[in-house]
Amino acid sequence: NNNISNSMTIPFFKNIIINFGIFYFFISTFIIVGSANAVNLTDGLDGLAIVPVMIVAMSFAFIVYVSGNKLFANYLLITYINGSGELSVFCGSLIGAALGFLWFNAPPAKVFMGDTGSLALGSSLGSIAIMAKHEILLAIIGGLFVVETFSVILQVMIFKFTALCFLWV
Repeated sequence: NNNISNSMTIPFFKNIIINFGIFYFFISTFIIVGSANAVNLTDGLDGLAIVPVMIVAMSFAFIVYVSGNKLFANYLLITYINGSGELSVFCGSLIGAALGFLWFNAPPAKVFMGDTGSLALGSSLGSIAIMAKHEILLAIIGGLFVVETFSVILQVMIFKFTALCFLWV
């Protein structure tokens, strides 16, 4: 538990911690960039990602609070991360900002999220997951973002393949 800075915890297993050493920098960069782009793909243009972001932020608010409390972490058999409970305040601010966005995004929409908002929200979720050492749990809780990303990749591949086939005809 003392040297967990370059490590990743496996959900549902307290004692399985994988140390990646110097490669953790690249893994964490991939997680932040992937999370930002996944939320951006889910958002589209009209703010469709805001409720899933709220759900993930609520889940992580609970997770970081519990993992930052030594008593709760030991009782629930999860890895204790010193100081991670403070991230629950940031998760709460994400939820509050999302509620404010929903108020002004209701029809007729006065505010649009766009790339700036969705990339910021996605990278925030990725950063929270990295600081809380629950990177894999981000993919589980934010499964909608993962499925949406694979859906977009599949759609682009099918479009490229069919466009290529029609060029040969």
